[in-house]
Amino acid sequence: MTVALAVAGAAATVIVALGAGGELSLPAAIGAAILVVGLGWLIGGRAAVPAARDDQPALEPGRSEPPPYASLVDALPDPVLVIAAHEPDDLAGRRFVLVNEAARDFLRIQNSTGLLVTVIRDPEVLEAVDVALFGDRCAEAIYEMGGAQDRVWRASAKPLETAPNGDRRAMLVLRDETDIRRAERTRADFLANASHELRTPLASLSGFIETLRGHARTDEKVRDRFLGIMQAQAERMARLIDDLLSLSRIELNEHIAPQGEVDLALAARDVADALGPLAADKGVRIETDLPEPGRAIGVGDRDQIVQVIQNLVDNALKYSPPGGAVRVALESGLTAEAAQAPRAADAARMGLLTPDHAQDLYGVLRISDSGPGLAREHLPRLTERFYRVEGQKSGERSGTGLGLAIVKHIMNRHRGGFAVESAQGAGATFSVYFPLANGGAAEARPRAPGGVTKVS
Repeated sequence: MTVALAVAGAAATVIVALGAGGELSLPAAIGAAILVVGLGWLIGGRAAVPAARDDQPALEPGRSEPPPYASLVDALPDPVLVIAAHEPDDLAGRRFVLVNEAARDFLRIQNSTGLLVTVIRDPEVLEAVDVALFGDRCAEAIYEMGGAQDRVWRASAKPLETAPNGDRRAMLVLRDETDIRRAERTRADFLANASHELRTPLASLSGFIETLRGHARTDEKVRDRFLGIMQAQAERMARLIDDLLSLSRIELNEHIAPQGEVDLALAARDVADALGPLAADKGVRIETDLPEPGRAIGVGDRDQIVQVIQNLVDNALKYSPPGGAVRVALESGLTAEAAQAPRAADAARMGLLTPDHAQDLYGVLRISDSGPGLAREHLPRLTERFYRVEGQKSGERSGTGLGLAIVKHIMNRHRGGFAVESAQGAGATFSVYFPLANGGAAEARPRAPGGVTKVS
């Protein structure tokens, strides 16, 4: 700016001198000098304004600085977006011009401005935004994310004042209602399932009690047999209620990933030792192929991981005949693709749960039985509540039908996977894979020598 003014000043001096010497009229010379100085100041002033930096966040059109409420919006815990649009018919013209930190994290927004449809594609949410923009009234919609965790959000759109450039503006707020929805659904499912499953044993107990109070009152042989059946039915109801309560608790916290660290090998060995006496009574061997402690450290809740292993091993013991074996094997440091890969070419395989976002490395636990196997048509329904394969709903193999459903929901909470592989006449293998802590850094540790351990 200083150089430009100096040049303009020198030019103005020459022009005034020409006027004084008679080359130009004096008033014309003075006017020309003033014009030259003014141009010099304008050029110098523009040169002094710094150019806009590419790394600065884009600002709302019509503003030269962030709005005064930007810092307040950024501090809100719920995702908030300020939307701007000009024409109702321009469907691609809905742009977010301000987003807070929660919205950037939740919707994975990289830029400070952009098209709304690039981050939210739900038609009901977009319609609510249009009502706020061009209808000048508040609107709401339910935004269901889908995926394994099935998050549910309430989207509230409210109109704002018109921007200086004439754009219509609205504020979109997303509030997480997953907990509320899960609680409502869990309560309804519990009442429906409990009433259905408890009706049969309660009817049996009522009939036996009526018989014992009648003609079988003095018949000791009949009384002892009926009392044994009544005790079995009461124990089944107790197991059913325990499983329903356990499933309800898991579902309530399913969208909150656990943060603890668990040694998967130790958890699997504890379950094998605990179920050893039950296996011995049935004449079934439990064989384990586990790495040394500290090699497979998973991220999760130890009690729930033990429950997963126990449900799967207990299920394998039910379907293994006397003289058979249940195999518990653990592999560490596998990718998601390797964890999901089929093991036997001639077996039917079904992925019962696949994580939404694959982690780096997983610890894969496989439990195999030596039972009759499962037909292909049964595999998709194995994790349904109370589903039991036809012909296995009574006798020694009877259960509540909730064990595999519990496994699926626990694995979903742990952001892991669940799969089954089976061939009729060759048994079944259930695989669960857990994300490893620190991306599987423990995989670098040496493995201890050793093979299969038998627990009888």
